Amino acid sequence: MKLREIASTLGCELVGDGEIEICGLAGLEQAGPSELTFLANPKYAHKVKHTRAGAILVTEPVRGLPIACLVSSNPYLDFARALELFYQPPRPAPGLHPLAWIAPSAHLGEGASVGPFAVIGEHVTLGRNAVLHPHVVIYEGARIGDDFYAHSQAVVREHCRIGNRVTLGNGVVVGGDGFGFAHRSDGTHYKIVQSGPTVIEDDVEIQSLSSVDRATVGETRIKSGAKIDSLVQIGHACVVGENSILCAQVGLAGSSVLGRNVVLTGQVGVSGHLTIHDKAVVYAQSGIGGDVKPGGVVSGSPAFDAKEWLRAVTAFPKLPEVLKSVRQLTKRIEDLEKALERESRVPPRGGLQE
Repeated sequence: MKLREIASTLGCELVGDGEIEICGLAGLEQAGPSELTFLANPKYAHKVKHTRAGAILVTEPVRGLPIACLVSSNPYLDFARALELFYQPPRPAPGLHPLAWIAPSAHLGEGASVGPFAVIGEHVTLGRNAVLHPHVVIYEGARIGDDFYAHSQAVVREHCRIGNRVTLGNGVVVGGDGFGFAHRSDGTHYKIVQSGPTVIEDDVEIQSLSSVDRATVGETRIKSGAKIDSLVQIGHACVVGENSILCAQVGLAGSSVLGRNVVLTGQVGVSGHLTIHDKAVVYAQSGIGGDVKPGGVVSGSPAFDAKEWLRAVTAFPKLPEVLKSVRQLTKRIEDLEKALERESRVPPRGGLQE
């Protein structure tokens, strides 16, 4: 595909030779003369002079180097769009495999593709153009919108509701039981029925081996546009706000509420029954034990303001040295106090006066 055609499709300004034939895309360090690369983060600008790429997506034309440029206001987004020009994941053809089991009362929209050993339970409603790969299981009473895409081993439990254009990765469980038990007087545990469904709104993607539990009462809700990475646990009655991002190994205890555009980076733990407000960012491995204000950036465990945390982290390695100095100063003060005490007991020169 010629570079000028890519520029036209993406709506980018072309600077340089538009007749270059582009065969694919790659990173700055891996790209070859027939590949398109991108620069989204200015801190990597020094790598541009070493790239072998035939063309680059940038915010400003590259001066002094023989490389064609596609000028974009968002190079990373346009790189993602350009990828789709060269690669589309294979999509199964519409049709119901003879080894799939579909309950007589289930209703499937037109264009569905259901793979072998997939199971669709009683009274399920499935929208148009759904794709269920092998071994997907949809429990009784689930309602699912259009353009649903479920990879192998994904499970949607009973009476859960899923909107349009939702993607579930391999091994995702939507609506598994919340972790709820009442304690008996003899120390044993009584399981609490998890009666509330999980609701997934439009344009949500949940990646491999993540779990979104159903609620004891009420519902668990993932709002539109949220993106959930692999190995994420979302507890019962949680709410994840619009366009929020939860990275790998995040865990939300029950009744956590996330606002819009919240970002939880890897291995963040949230203690539950609290609110992380709109546009907050939580750094990796943080432990959240209280509400986070709108736009807040926090880190650490327990988490606090990220700028203060960075100063604290810088001080941590010096603590043994500081402690040693404090002990030495404390001993000197104690020795000085003892010396002053002894001096106060010495009689004045010339002896005692009668």
